[in-house]
Formats: sequence, structure tokens, C-alpha cells
Amino acid sequence: MSLVRLKHLSSYAINSTLNPNKSNITTTINLSVLENHLNKCRNLNQFKQVLSQMVVTGFIKDTFAASRLLKFSTDFPFLHVDYSFHIFSLIENSNGFIWNTIMRAYVQRNRPQMALLLYRFMLEENVAPDNYTYPILVHACAARLSETEGKQIHGQVFKMGFGSDVYVQNTLINMYAVCENMVDARQLFDESPCLDSVTWNSILGGYVQTGDVEEARYIYDRMPEKNTIASNSMIALFGKVGRVAEACRLFDEMMEKDIVSWSALISCYEQNEMYEEALAMFVKMISKGIMVDEVVVITALSACAHLLVVLTGRLIHSLVVKIGIETYLNLQNALIHMYASCGEIMAAEKLFGSAHHLNQITWNSMLSGYLRCGSVKDAKEFFESMPERDVVSWSAMISGYAQHDQFSETLALFQEMQHHGIRPDETTLVSVISACTHLAALDLGKWIHAFIRKNDLKVNAILGTTLIDMYMKCGCVENALEVFHGMAEKGISTWNALILGLAMNGLVEKSLNIFSEMKTCGVTPNEITFVAVLGACRHMGLVDEGRHHFDSMVREYKIEPNVKHYGCMVDLLGRAGMLKEAEELIKTMPMAPDVATWGALLGACKKHGNHDMGERIGRMLIELQPDHDGFHVLLSNICASRGNWDDVLEIRGTMVQHGVVKTPGCSMIEANGIVHEFLAGDKTHPLINEIEEKLDEIATKLKMEGYAPDTNEVSLDIDKEEKETALLRHSEKLAIAFGLISTSPPMPIRIIKNLRICNDCHNAAKFISKAYDRVIVVRDRHRFHHFNRGSCSCLDYW
Repeated sequence: MSLVRLKHLSSYAINSTLNPNKSNITTTINLSVLENHLNKCRNLNQFKQVLSQMVVTGFIKDTFAASRLLKFSTDFPFLHVDYSFHIFSLIENSNGFIWNTIMRAYVQRNRPQMALLLYRFMLEENVAPDNYTYPILVHACAARLSETEGKQIHGQVFKMGFGSDVYVQNTLINMYAVCENMVDARQLFDESPCLDSVTWNSILGGYVQTGDVEEARYIYDRMPEKNTIASNSMIALFGKVGRVAEACRLFDEMMEKDIVSWSALISCYEQNEMYEEALAMFVKMISKGIMVDEVVVITALSACAHLLVVLTGRLIHSLVVKIGIETYLNLQNALIHMYASCGEIMAAEKLFGSAHHLNQITWNSMLSGYLRCGSVKDAKEFFESMPERDVVSWSAMISGYAQHDQFSETLALFQEMQHHGIRPDETTLVSVISACTHLAALDLGKWIHAFIRKNDLKVNAILGTTLIDMYMKCGCVENALEVFHGMAEKGISTWNALILGLAMNGLVEKSLNIFSEMKTCGVTPNEITFVAVLGACRHMGLVDEGRHHFDSMVREYKIEPNVKHYGCMVDLLGRAGMLKEAEELIKTMPMAPDVATWGALLGACKKHGNHDMGERIGRMLIELQPDHDGFHVLLSNICASRGNWDDVLEIRGTMVQHGVVKTPGCSMIEANGIVHEFLAGDKTHPLINEIEEKLDEIATKLKMEGYAPDTNEVSLDIDKEEKETALLRHSEKLAIAFGLISTSPPMPIRIIKNLRICNDCHNAAKFISKAYDRVIVVRDRHRFHHFNRGSCSCLDYW
């Protein structure tokens, strides 16, 4: 588009303002009169009268007067920049100053592309640029983050002979720094014949922006005068990279501190999770009489939110009202976030309702507040009432469902998000994959993994770890290993997920080898790592190796064992039949044993037939926790295995008396993207008739294979035939029968069980895998069982 065309398009707006009949300005105008009227100009109508008189009298042809009018229009807050361009289009003999004025206006009004376009027209009009033109253009390139255009302007600078101008050089250094090209920025700096404070601050600012601490420190130390701006930049950089002590030392050494200095140090504390120190510094800042601004108050409110100190937050809120900045939008959002984080949802609602300006952040802050307070229902209603929902809104709601164990709702909302065409981010995908893990929705989990690859999304440590966890907990070890080996960034949690997942899936030796590889790679194990390693040992009864790792945790890594580590050791010893040693270990624990630890020993007593110890421990635990269903059930089973039916009835009566309800066995299986749930003895499934027929078929086939039901698993005083019928209706058998109906080989039948798989179901699954030539993968509350051709990956040790 030519300049002539641009001017033509702008003329209609100017013509609508030119009506001399309504002008109150004298028809005689000169430079003095113009200056007088511009000084009195207070609104758009008054300015239009001045412009009208300039055009009618022809005084607009006076280049100096026209440049004065244009400059005033670009500085006038009520005028749109395009209106200034209309004035520019009326000037016939424009000079470099006039072109610079309009180009600068476009850069200042965030329209840098127009400044670059006008430069091209300026050259076509044979108007010579000067040393003020190029800084404007370089600023425009920096605003667009366009290094390519910046290099072209740089070439023009040398061509026109302005390469040695310090002002031009400073803007070029800043442009390269903004575009993170510190090589060219540094070359310009080193070759500059004259370095002023702006030059030093520009190159320092570049290194600060790119996070290069060493080069920034080098430049700062060489500065002839370490001004406040430079020191503030260094404090901000130290805070960004976690070097808090250096930031504090520099702050203390500063002779002159401004509000930015205080704000930078407070932000440094907040960024590095030193929230108490941040608030203490904020209080000190106020006590010294330094006026606070919006930025530092938002940082202080963030610290309050993390510390959950609503009283301090209220005091800061009062300060905000006192100094009159309570209507600032970002500040209102910070206050809503603070109140919601502290559980003061009504205060957050009051602020939200009284806000004069609402943006997307305001709505999202309120939505997150409801979810943070556990008000999922209110959050859902609020989410549906939002005028606009961005990826943050969807992600917050999806994550909220996942965090509150509403996994079906998580997946349903994610599918709705897809229908709306919203592209999920990594946070959303982590929540959805987590829901897939809990629901055993492997098909959807694989689809999400394919979506990540198709869209070239970065698999960071968190997302990769979540994928590994999902695949491992769905029994897909190879897929998990593929994700692990494809990750460029692995955190300690990634290694932990792999070690634990391999152990759960029966690959104990590989799990321990990965632990050794992790240490070889220089990754230091943490508490969770040793829970995974000790868990691997207990899955295969590796008592000596378990003791070794338990000792090395304390001796080599100085990690104090917690209740989970002791629980693993008790379970390891108990499964190996070393019941007395396991009980002695519980008695020597430096903390109170938890439910899982006692439950492990009680389960071991049942497994190894030590009924006396089992009854003693079981009755003790029921006295300690009469509302725990697991203790009652285990004790009842121990009594039933001895034929003590009176004791069984007594225990069940106690359960009724205390309102204790046994958690029913539940198994889930995914088929064609839908998760199906079965309870023991379930008859509610739409395909129950087909499932019953398949169960009868299974029973006939297994008897031919030599299978005999283990009726000891039924702790009821009923005849053998009734016990066999009850066993056949266990939830995992129902799920397996459904899997045989709804899936085809070679697809594995994958089942998740909420309780430990019983001996009979374990034995039956081995026979079914052989009789039907199907791989069956069952995840119970302790581990995975991969059944294939009549054997199980656990080697019958669980």
C-alpha cells in the first residue's frame, strides 16, 4: 500500500471534524495564537476547533506550525494515534521531525509495525532520516521481537553513517538483548567508543533477561558507577536463579534504595518460597515510610496466600484501601486469590461481586478459589456461568475434579473441552492422565499420549512421570519404559515412578537395577525412592537385600526412616514368615505404627497360619480402632479358618454395633473406551445374562483343567456348594468373564481390583489364562499380577 493510499483512507475522518461555522477560534491565526490555544486545550472538541481553524486558514501549510500541532496530538491522551496520522496526512512539506513524531507515536501506542511501514514511505518521499529516526525504528523492532528487521535497520544505520552515535548504539544493544542475541549485543558494547550509563544498563539488562549470572556479575563489577537501576537488576536476577544471600548482600550495600529495590528483594524472597522473610521485609519497608505500589503489594499478598495468614492479608487489604489503589485490577485479582487460598471464600465472593472491572484472570481466580476450598459443586456452577472460558479455566476445573477424586467427571469434562476446540496444556493433560490411571482407562490414556506426540508437546518431567505412572498402573511396562527413555528431562520422581512400577509388575530385578543406574547417573535417592526399593524387595521376599537398603538409607544417605519404610520392612519380614521379628520391629519403631503396618503383620499371620498371634493382634487393633473394617475382616477370616464360627458371628456383631461396613470387592475393566465396574455378586450389568453363561462355561472348563475352588476363602458357615457359588461371583471373576465376552485376543484383559486378590481368584485366573489362551492383568491394592499360560508374574508370592 502506498503512502498516497494511506492518506486517502485517512481523509474521511478529518473531513468530518472540519466545520468552521461552529468554531469559536478567531479566523486570524499565527504561531503565538496556536500555542495559546493548544495550552488551553482540555478535550477533543477544543482540539478539533484548533485543527479546523488551521485547515480553513491554510496555516496547516506552515511546516513548523503543523509539526507543533502534530506533536501536541501525539501527546494528547484523548486522541487515537490514527487521528494523529490523519493530521500528518494533511501536512504537505513534512520534514524529518514530523516523520519521527508520527513513527514514535505508533511505537508508544504499541503499533510498531506501522512505524516500520512509515519508514519505508519516508525513504520513498526522499525525506532524510536522522540520528533520532533510527532509535525509534530499533525500538519498534525490539517491541516486535523481530531480530531480522532489527538487523536490517542496523545495516541502514551504518549505511547512513550513524554507527558511532551513542544513542543509536544503546538502542541497538537493547534490541539485540531483548531478542536474546547477547553475542551481537556484546560485540556492539565492546566496540563502542563511548559508554554511558545507559549503555552499561542496556548490556546488563540483556544478561539479566537471559539469566546469565556470571556475565551479568562481570559487567556489574566493571561498571564505573553502579547506579540504582543496575543494582535493582542484579537483585532481580539473583532472585530468579535462587541466589538469595547475594541479593540480600547487594541490597544491604546499596547507598541509595528506591521502591524498586525493596520490591525486587521482597520478590526475591517470594520467588524462592521464603514467604515469612518476604512479609518481614514488606513490614520493614512500610515502617521506613517508603510508599508501596501495586507490584510489591501483589507480591506480599502472594506470600500471605502461601502461608495461609489471612489476618496479615486483611491488614494489607486495609493498607491498599488507605492509599487508594484498591480498584486496580491486578490487585483485586491478588486479593481474591489470597482470600480464596486462606479459605475465606465469602470475602473473595464479596470482592468479586463489587469489582468494577473483571477480566479473565478475575474469573479464573474465583474459580480456583472455589476448588481450593473444596466447593466443587459451586465451582462447576461458576464455571458454567463464565462469559468466556480459556484453557486456564478448563484446566482448573479438570484439575479440581481430579484432585477431589471425581475421575469420571474429569474425563467427561476433558471430552467436552475437546468438543469446544480448546487445546489442552501440560497441566490439563497431567490431570486427565491421572484420572485415566485411577479408572484404568488405558485406551483414553494412550489416545492422550498420541495427542502429545502428534502436537509436538514437550514431555517435561511432570508430564512424563504421570505417563509412566499411568502405563505402569495399567500393566503396560514396555510403554512406560519407552516414555522414560524418550525423556530429555528426568526428575527424581521420574526414577521413583519407574522403580516402583517395575516392582509392582513383578520385574523386581530390573527395578533394583534401575535403582543402581539412578545412583550411577548422579541422582540422589530420597525417602520415596527407598519406599519403592523396599517395596521391590518385599514383592519377592528379598529379606537380606531389604535389610541392606534399609541400613544404607540411614548410613549413606542420612534419611530417617518414616512409618512407610518401617511398614515395608514389617511386610517384608511378615511375608517371609518371620513374624516374631516383624512384631519386634513394630515395638521398636520411633513413631506410632499406622494402620498399614499392623495390617501387614495381621495379613502375614493369616497367610502363615499363626492364628494365636493373629487373634491377639487382631483383637488389640479392634480395641484401638473399632471403626476399621479391615481389622475386623482379617480377624474374622482367621477365626473362620480355624472353624470358630461363634467368634466369626461375634466379630460381625461388633461390626454392626459400631456401624462398621466391610468395603465390598470392586473390579473395573475398560472395553471400547468405557470403564465397567463390578461388585461381588453383582447382577446389575446390562450383559449379566451373557456374563452368567460365560461363568458357567468357565467353571466347566476349569474343572476339566483340574481346578478346584479354594472354599477356605469363604468365611461363612455354609455348605461347600454354596461356597463355590459365592467364589464364582467374586468381582474379578465377573470382570474376567466380561473381558472374555467384550475383548478379542491378543488384547490383554486388564482389571483393577480395590482389594487384595484372594487365593481362589488368583488360582482361577491362572487356569483361565491357560484354558482361553489369554493374557490377564490384574492390579490389586498391593501389586500387579500378569497371568499368562497358567502362571503369574508374582510367582505366587503376594
